[in-house]
Amino acid sequence: MTFLSATLDRVKPSPTIAVTTKAAELKAAGRDVIGLGAGEPDFDTPQNIKDAGIAAINSGKTKYTAVDGIPELKQAICAKFIRDNDLTYTPAQVTVGTGGKQVLYNALMATLNPGDEVIIPAPYWVSYPDMVLLAGGEPVTVAASLETNFKITPDQLEAAITPKTKWFLFNSPSNPTGAGYSWDELKALTDVLARHPHVWVMTDDMYEHLAYDDFKFCTPAQVEPALYDRTLTVNGVSKAYAMTGWRIGYAAGPEPLIKAMRKVQSQSTSNPCSISQHAAVEALNGTQDFLAPNNEMFVRRRDLVVDMLNATPGIVCPKPEGAFYVYPSIAGCIGKTTAAGTVIENDEVFATALLEETGVAVVFGAAFGLSPNFRVSYATSDAALTEACTRIQNFCKGLS
Repeated sequence: MTFLSATLDRVKPSPTIAVTTKAAELKAAGRDVIGLGAGEPDFDTPQNIKDAGIAAINSGKTKYTAVDGIPELKQAICAKFIRDNDLTYTPAQVTVGTGGKQVLYNALMATLNPGDEVIIPAPYWVSYPDMVLLAGGEPVTVAASLETNFKITPDQLEAAITPKTKWFLFNSPSNPTGAGYSWDELKALTDVLARHPHVWVMTDDMYEHLAYDDFKFCTPAQVEPALYDRTLTVNGVSKAYAMTGWRIGYAAGPEPLIKAMRKVQSQSTSNPCSISQHAAVEALNGTQDFLAPNNEMFVRRRDLVVDMLNATPGIVCPKPEGAFYVYPSIAGCIGKTTAAGTVIENDEVFATALLEETGVAVVFGAAFGLSPNFRVSYATSDAALTEACTRIQNFCKGLS
């Protein structure tokens, strides 16, 4: 259709949303479907946060707000960065958007010119490359591997940097792998970035509080203070606080960049939901006591899924440091035929056959830029995970 923008030809719809939609359609048609595609906790939003949202409604805080966040929320974000990350920002260096996705998009729209390159480690969150393309830039993917636990090396980063590089877009713990970079691993990357002053750092810290075992979260500007003036540190309340539907993300960085992002937002959505902003103030300032027990549940689920998948023929599944995903390899299944006669040519065929033949919905690895793999979200009940993994085991045992 020639009426539509040619820019749309550069991007594709979100594969994770497509999988969730297909699973919901099959469920509505009466199929027994277990969805492991959604990237959101199954926990309810904590009561104190819900109460703050209700109080905001009842006290009439339902009008337009400042374009990129109310003063109380910006102050809470500044306090959070000091408390959790040893990073000092002023409210003028903070922006609030309708989810972390909008914040990332605003930054790319505000900074990219045609031909500008953005380095993105793969596997990556499905939206990163397409947001870069929509903003007129060029995504440059750097593929990690199973052997490095899905983390890129300093040499790989160095080799990817060119005079056209504008941003290094970084996510730890990672969606889709759950891989987290230790302080030393991140310092090795920031040492490379310190040598290239034209490269800015955009770090997506959305899974900061979902860190397990002995893994300690850290963020680039914290590890290398020399990068502070060219780092945008992005975060939000969606994952750790079980507030995905409230749609609040935020970032802090150099004031001229924040001003530019505010300009983009002023001509798109304007302010995030006023009620959600007041709830987010309580999320950041209120009790954090629920984080540890929630993480204990995630660790138990992670271990269950990792153990069951590693006991499955043709599958190898590393144990991640954080988030609520695993990213198993199906290299041992490629070229085999399912019980229904489908030849597993790649991970997309694997995921489609798995859904159609067993009712288990996962997201195929090519969507995240690294194959042959698939992503499982273990943010669901132990019973559902056990049943889903049993079905995956039986599906793989039936391959010939």
